Amino acid sequence: MTTTRRPDAAAHDALVALDRAHLVHPVAPWRLHEERGPAVLSSGRGVWLTDDRGHELLDAFAGLWCVNVGYGQESVVQAAAQQMRRLPYATGYFHFSSEPAIRLAAKLVEITPASLTRAYLTLGGSDSVDAAVRFIVQYYNNTGRPQKKHFISLQRGYHGSSSTGAGLTALPVFHRGFDLPLPTQHYIESPYAYRHAQGNDPQALIASSVAALRAKVAELGADRVAAFFCEPIQGSGGVIVPPKGWLKAMADAARELDILFVVDEVITGFGRTGPMFACDAEGVEPDLMTLAKGLTAGYVPLGATMLSEKVYAGIADGAPAGTAIGHGATYSAHPVGAAVALEVLRLYEEGGILAHGEQVAPRFAQGLEALRAHPLVGDARHRGLLGALELVSDKASKRGFDASLGLADRIFNIGYRNGLVFRSFGDHILGFAPALTITEPELDQVFLRLRKTLDEVLEARDVRAALAG
Repeated sequence: MTTTRRPDAAAHDALVALDRAHLVHPVAPWRLHEERGPAVLSSGRGVWLTDDRGHELLDAFAGLWCVNVGYGQESVVQAAAQQMRRLPYATGYFHFSSEPAIRLAAKLVEITPASLTRAYLTLGGSDSVDAAVRFIVQYYNNTGRPQKKHFISLQRGYHGSSSTGAGLTALPVFHRGFDLPLPTQHYIESPYAYRHAQGNDPQALIASSVAALRAKVAELGADRVAAFFCEPIQGSGGVIVPPKGWLKAMADAARELDILFVVDEVITGFGRTGPMFACDAEGVEPDLMTLAKGLTAGYVPLGATMLSEKVYAGIADGAPAGTAIGHGATYSAHPVGAAVALEVLRLYEEGGILAHGEQVAPRFAQGLEALRAHPLVGDARHRGLLGALELVSDKASKRGFDASLGLADRIFNIGYRNGLVFRSFGDHILGFAPALTITEPELDQVFLRLRKTLDEVLEARDVRAALAG
């Protein structure tokens, strides 16, 4: 835990006023934010945060699914500082490189599935998805199949918020006002067991997803479909956990259909679900993989798009001799980001953080499962240290709550007051993704504070009326 000196009220108010006047916040209602202002975080240590009012918080969401090694890992700070002193920047253009970028690319090829042999280093998850789409378009153009331009992803899927990736994302808030999805972007039903007709039968749910992919490819024309994108567990769509075997079945179906299989492990990678990558649990070898978040544990921005040799060679050999492949950014393969990533990867393996995450995962699962009995909880789902509770007003019918209650924000605010940070989705799903360094006593604190929060929500008259109705 950590403490910080409380600022005087005038200093706090001045900072809040500056935020309201000038800082544009991601995925927020802008005018509402101007009214309510920010919660200003000032320090962090382990799984604990402190805001600038001195309020201590147990972070059960690892920042934004990313601070896997916890706050304040000194060796990570030193890796960044040493690289900044030695070489703070090196472009990847004009055939330049840097040692950290080279070593990170090699390390990523070593630890990702065997099909992946090349690493393009990006600025984060959205950038990784955007790069994947551009590489896929280039691949088909360079291999003589320019008509393959259609992309399929899952309902409730999330693949970032770039101009292209936000269309692969199947959440309405990322489409509204942005002229998305594009005509080349399509969705199939999510493997959402709790609300799927085949939910109680894992094999039937897998068969349903495979059939849906086959049907969508047939509808669009196999000669026109480029790729299928999926998360092994859907994160921002509500932590949707498919049955084991689902990912492998979808990979096999994509291969049979002659479309590229792209696994988005931005959230699930780097021990979040147990193994280094969720693909590892089912022996899946994708054509492309997108990475970020846990790659640097959120300490600096960095991501990666991993390519199979088939895709890399198709692009490289199909381009006119000596012609550049026109994709890149000023900060691609940034040496400081790469140095941080190398140290974070060392901590996962040599530092025992990956093993620790697997060790405490049963206690995490136990805590979520115990809350199934709570009057507000309809479903609990989890894998590794990634989980969710789905709140309902009627357990038998799985009826949710009316949006007019504004319950999502109210739950988050009550949790914050109780010293707990988690994700409160608009459809009353609560998401959890604590740092892999969290201890069992800290997990017990998570669930003690969470139960207190749910009990306080239950005391609200309008919530009780919704349950009675």
